[in-house]
Amino acid sequence: MKALVEIANLPVDTGISGWGAIVSCEDEALVLEEHHKADYLIIGAGFAGLSAARRLSQLMPNARTIVLDAKRVGEGPAGRNSGFMIDLPHELSSRDYATTHENDCRQISLNRKAIDFAAEAAREYNLGKEAFNLCGKVNGGVTEKATRHNHDYAKHLDALDEPYELLDAVQMKELTGSTLYQSGIYTPGTAMLQPVLYIKGLAEGLGNRVSVFENSPVVSLARENTNWVAKTPAGSVTAPKVILATNGHIESFGHFKRRLLHVILYASMTRELTADEAALTGQNIWGITPSDPAATTMRKINGTGGIRLITRNRVSYAPDMKVDHRMLDDVSNTHIASFDKRYPELAHVAQEYTWAGRLCLSRNSVSAFGEIETGLFSACCQNGLGTARGTLSGMAAAELSCEGESDLAKAFLDEDQPKKLPPAPFDSIGAKAFMRWSEYSARNEL
Repeated sequence: MKALVEIANLPVDTGISGWGAIVSCEDEALVLEEHHKADYLIIGAGFAGLSAARRLSQLMPNARTIVLDAKRVGEGPAGRNSGFMIDLPHELSSRDYATTHENDCRQISLNRKAIDFAAEAAREYNLGKEAFNLCGKVNGGVTEKATRHNHDYAKHLDALDEPYELLDAVQMKELTGSTLYQSGIYTPGTAMLQPVLYIKGLAEGLGNRVSVFENSPVVSLARENTNWVAKTPAGSVTAPKVILATNGHIESFGHFKRRLLHVILYASMTRELTADEAALTGQNIWGITPSDPAATTMRKINGTGGIRLITRNRVSYAPDMKVDHRMLDDVSNTHIASFDKRYPELAHVAQEYTWAGRLCLSRNSVSAFGEIETGLFSACCQNGLGTARGTLSGMAAAELSCEGESDLAKAFLDEDQPKKLPPAPFDSIGAKAFMRWSEYSARNEL
């Protein structure tokens, strides 16, 4: 029997996610109780975990699969992101969106595989356009520097033979209602998600084939003979194969120690806008990612909860995967300033929700993936691209666990392992310095 691994460092998410707050949830959580046996156990009900469950249901329709999540589905990081499932190269930790031609083509192909998988799930489960909308997005530029970046990016897209449309200040004003943006570049391949609606819809759609238990954190995991035994506060699961879809939380399970960087991103959502207020914010729905990845992401949504705007910026290094409310208050002030800068005529509109979302990065921008022990598989470390990369890694882990080395699994297995971090305190010093410099460089885009 393998030595027992006790998981004491349970996930903490600070602030109320607006995505979840505007979605009514009257159903009670199905909590794991007593002992269960399964063919596959998946720990984590985010993009990776539920995509793994869906892929297993396709490949092994007669197998019993159980998914455990420490919280309600959608309350964790999966329901705290900006909702962009992007097909084109988009690396959070880079100052540029493009790498080599070969790598970019490979990444585009993989991202589109994830988008196709999600689109198929949205159709099958009747999730609707609010949950999943393949409508594209805009890279928005506030400064002349950002405009030059957009034109450079357009040249790169030409080399990749990818479609786009360059937008000038007048077109950006028509789209967003804001006079701040000088330029934009529209690309059609991004899917826009209401992440809580999507992830909850995915879990509910799987309900006939997969058992999803909420508020059931795994507090210990051990191998007994040919099986793994996961214990929760009220029950346990025995299964020969386990997929860890816990992103950075995988370190709490004893794996990839000192190889993962834990950061926090932040977002705010306005109260519901009146009709007159909404008329000042451009077209019906839109999504703007910044030309500089460290700057401000904006979205306009129109659906459950009415018409609202979302502002996302700021980043902090959090090796313990936690952030306190004082930081959230400071970030909220930044979001208010960013919003007012774009919509001075709406400065009276309150930011109703502000929240933090956990991310996991590796120094060399690779996943923590593979069969890390016999029958134990990892689909973690999404490098800030949780919607697409999480979907892909979950699919790949499912295929690896039941088929062996599929083409998709091989794409992950061919990557290097995450590099070791520098020794403390140099890792913290370096990460914080990089983040401070990135935000300072992007200050005019915030």
